[in-house]
Amino acid sequence: MPTYLDPRVLARAEALGLKARQVVEGLRVGDHKSPFKGFSVEFVQHREYVPGDDIRHIDWKGYGRSERYTIKQYEQETNFLCHLLLDGSNSMRYGGGDANKLAFAKLLAASLAYLTVRQRDTVSLRIFNTGWVAELPASSSLAHINAITHTLEGTEPGDRTRIGPLLGEVADRLGRRGIVCLISDCLEDLEPILDGLRHLRFRGHEVILFHVLHPDEVNFPLDGNIRFVGLEGAEELRTRPQLLRPAYLRVVKRYLADIQAGCDRAGVDYVKMLTNRPLEVALSEYLVRRLQMGRK
Repeated sequence: MPTYLDPRVLARAEALGLKARQVVEGLRVGDHKSPFKGFSVEFVQHREYVPGDDIRHIDWKGYGRSERYTIKQYEQETNFLCHLLLDGSNSMRYGGGDANKLAFAKLLAASLAYLTVRQRDTVSLRIFNTGWVAELPASSSLAHINAITHTLEGTEPGDRTRIGPLLGEVADRLGRRGIVCLISDCLEDLEPILDGLRHLRFRGHEVILFHVLHPDEVNFPLDGNIRFVGLEGAEELRTRPQLLRPAYLRVVKRYLADIQAGCDRAGVDYVKMLTNRPLEVALSEYLVRRLQMGRK
């Protein structure tokens, strides 16, 4: 029986769809214009030109004043494309209940899909580990939400992460420019990930990295004698975490600073999402921040 027809999967998918709807309705985004900016008829702001942008939207008068290439952005009134890229690797297994990273990431993906379709825009979904596990083409129909939630719930974590090369591959495959949302814990070498994000930006896409982390990974609040098991092939380690905590926290602090700085340099929105925070709160804060930045 195909996974998406498994009654247990269907029941979980319906619950996920309902949760996503509750999250989106809790954002009250309907009280505002779309937080996503595209090309339409109402001018909003300028942004720096990125190779791959349509030169028809360059502000040539602005170039005459500043000798800098800028693009005119307009309030989105026509459909935009939202591409969801979800990490389904083994490292996403960490955490229990609603704090599980993959469960949180699935709800985030479903919520973004629901939000996009509710705004009458189109959304696609790709799930990956070392390769593409599932791919759903872009659509703006409400039935597409069901297909997305069924696919999400039928996905189990597996294999290792290979984010960087896959981002480069998808950047070359995507046609029309849109918004690319990467949902991942990014637990692999950082530079290939940043290379992939820069590739997407070079192709003219707006890119958002939703960095999903369990609070244990950030704060390391573990004590006692603990056996650590690598989820993606690392050797087991039995030790007392309190002895490792100072060094671990220094490494994590540097890693988070590096990924934030790398995203800033690439023009990528970086959003850290801890799984112990209510999703509707974290997502609402980010969307409000986008709206405020768009009005500057």
